[in-house]
Amino acid sequence: MKKYLALLLNVGFWTCYFILIGILLGLYNKSSPPTGDHVARVINALKSLFLFAILPSAITYILYYFVLFPKYLQQRKFLLSLVFGLLIAVGIAALSYVLHRYLIETGHVLDMDEGGKNGRSTAIKVIMVTTFIDLITGMLALSIKGFVTWLSEIRLKELLKEKNYEMEMALVKSQLDPHLLFNTINNIDALILKDAVKASNYLNKLSGIMRFILYETKTDLILLHKEVEYLEKYIALQKIRTANQHYVNFSVTGVMGNKLIAPMVFIPFIENAFKHTNNKKIENAITIDIFVNDDNIRLVCANKFEPGVKIQQPDSGLGNELIKKRLELLYKGKHHLRVEKTNELYTIDLMIPNG
Repeated sequence: MKKYLALLLNVGFWTCYFILIGILLGLYNKSSPPTGDHVARVINALKSLFLFAILPSAITYILYYFVLFPKYLQQRKFLLSLVFGLLIAVGIAALSYVLHRYLIETGHVLDMDEGGKNGRSTAIKVIMVTTFIDLITGMLALSIKGFVTWLSEIRLKELLKEKNYEMEMALVKSQLDPHLLFNTINNIDALILKDAVKASNYLNKLSGIMRFILYETKTDLILLHKEVEYLEKYIALQKIRTANQHYVNFSVTGVMGNKLIAPMVFIPFIENAFKHTNNKKIENAITIDIFVNDDNIRLVCANKFEPGVKIQQPDSGLGNELIKKRLELLYKGKHHLRVEKTNELYTIDLMIPNG
């Protein structure tokens, strides 16, 4: 839709532009007396229109549309946009005058004396008029490009909302997965008679996870420390299922402070790590490290697995494609995801910008 709209607007602009040139040429032809050199004068007029109206406007339009807008104006470099916009218009106008003056030699049209005062005055006037035309064309190019970009951003935001909703529903389904929920409740139930305090603590963690998923993930960004607290509760509940105290190694390096993150960005990778770890008896079967600095936040998650062992819950968790789509929507062009898989170790390395 965006491509067709951009094409339609550009074709519409140039159609109107050439219609206007045709009208001007018709008026010139009508006002010109039918003398013997009438055809030659019309040809000279066409040459002049090409060099002073069509060629400079086309070059200006392309440079404003494809260079000036995305490189400067869209990046809010307003002063540079103004400076380069004027330079482009004046430079192209001067170039078109030079081509007209020294290649086509339309002396009759411009009525200028080579090297004379009248010639210099005419040259300045012609360049000023051409610059003005170029600026008008450039402004229209910026308007069309800006309008197309604005519509594209609206569509992207709508797509982001749709994907976020899809992801949110998938995450709720994933994180409230019956296997995890029932296993955790059963484990807590078994702990009640052995250690009521510990069972109560795990129950509070489960309650915290459910509260976080249902109520604290509705905003676009949340504080990083809340995300980390959620991860800690999730890991703690997973560790109930094994007596191995060194099953998971989780660490956070750096100061979290008021740093922000999109909610539940890390959990799909961590959930998949638990899902694909077959042997819970080995030490550091899962290693989760979060590194925080001023500019970005990095997650390195590695899990050991036994090749050939079937996963018990193949339908739980989120697919890699859905995870990658959400990252692309949230941090387009600003994140880095690297996945490595060996015979016994699966590692993901994700870096996202702060906020």
